[in-house]
Amino acid sequence: MKYISTRGNSPAQSFSQILLGGLAPDGGLYLPESYPHFSDADLTAMRGMSYADLAFTILSRFIDDIPATDLRTIVDKTYRPEVYCHVRAGQNAADITPTLTLEPHLSLLSLSNGPTLAFKDMAMQLLGNLFEYVLDKVGQEINILGATSGDTGSAAEYAMRGKKGIKVFMLSPHQKMSRFQTAQMFSLQDPNIFNIAVKGVFDDAQDIVKAVSNDHAFKAKHKIGAVNSINWARVAAQIVYYFKGYFAVTQSNSEKVSFSVPSGNFGNICAGHIARMMGLPIDKLIVATNENDVLDEFFRTGVYRPRDSAHTYHTSSPSMDISKASNFERFVFDLVGRDSAKMRELWSEVDQGGAFDLNEGGYFAKVGDYGFVSGASNHEMRMKMIRWVHDEYGVTIDTHTADGLKVGLECRERGDNLVVLETALPAKFEDAIQEALGHTPERPADLVGLEDLPQRFEVMAADANAIKSFIAERT
Repeated sequence: MKYISTRGNSPAQSFSQILLGGLAPDGGLYLPESYPHFSDADLTAMRGMSYADLAFTILSRFIDDIPATDLRTIVDKTYRPEVYCHVRAGQNAADITPTLTLEPHLSLLSLSNGPTLAFKDMAMQLLGNLFEYVLDKVGQEINILGATSGDTGSAAEYAMRGKKGIKVFMLSPHQKMSRFQTAQMFSLQDPNIFNIAVKGVFDDAQDIVKAVSNDHAFKAKHKIGAVNSINWARVAAQIVYYFKGYFAVTQSNSEKVSFSVPSGNFGNICAGHIARMMGLPIDKLIVATNENDVLDEFFRTGVYRPRDSAHTYHTSSPSMDISKASNFERFVFDLVGRDSAKMRELWSEVDQGGAFDLNEGGYFAKVGDYGFVSGASNHEMRMKMIRWVHDEYGVTIDTHTADGLKVGLECRERGDNLVVLETALPAKFEDAIQEALGHTPERPADLVGLEDLPQRFEVMAADANAIKSFIAERT
């Protein structure tokens, strides 16, 4: 299996080669040369598999340069109930991603049982173990540079803390995460973890990561790697839980399921797109945004119009406060027939602060062939949804999952089997839950008092050169 860049000007590479690199040298994102496909017989054989067995079956189709026995060991080390232990009462931690049925044909897929209570743990724990394995094999070290709107940072840091040969430099928007999210990251005292609070929004931090990645001399000298969802391994890991969720709510492969996904950077739902391309019988992929509705605008109009920092809003579902969806490039690559020249043309506009219209050339007319629909939510709507779910089902959901449920129900047709991806536990957003329900959500015992711990971080301007100097002084 070889991986190619969406922009077509980088050589094809193996999985282990792209694992440590992040962006391709030409600024594009890596994807497999072709997607593996599972037949109906394959899907039948996969039903009833444990999460680790399912992960190995799927990931081994993408990773052929790590011996199968070693990959199996890595997968088994990652997907253990001891790691994904923060399950709701009555759920089985051994399921790793248990489903919670609200009513017939309406379920939540619980992806937030890991150490940081967010779906990012599902991929990041695997990434940490893969990094450690590959670095040990080649005798190298790596300095990870990432950006987070709230959940990626803590998931990366908890996955990489204490790992041999790895340092993490994580950028986050200053004072724009929840208190819980901030404390999760900034309270870590591990010497290989460096938190940088950037004066700006997430997109400013993400732009810095891209600028550093595109400085090839600096990237090579300081061994810069990436854990954001631009890293293909994260997307590959996320494909697994779409299969797990599908099998959990169906009896046969003739049934179709729609998935509603709270969406910011497009990585989570991009994994669903790839699962569908691999043969999983997905009906609709429902893109649920908050007030930062750039993706909803595209799927309604065909126009992709990223916004600047001044027009990226700070909301009560902050992990989705993103107006430049990095992984969207992967889907557009498929949508335009994997035409790299077209991709270079489109992203030259985006990289210069512009927009593009895929009605031109007839590309947008093909969006329906991929199952995508979309909608947006806002603060009032998500508060109402949190209250409704609590009153109707006795279940407390977080603000992002509320956005996913609100849009999913709007896009659902009568009789649809709908699975909403629960992307975080409500304990991460206590202020919003207090507003919606009048009380704070239950918190896992091991995370009580988190905000009272000492915090270690640096506040810096949104300046790529300053960030590079900070990294250079510590590597």
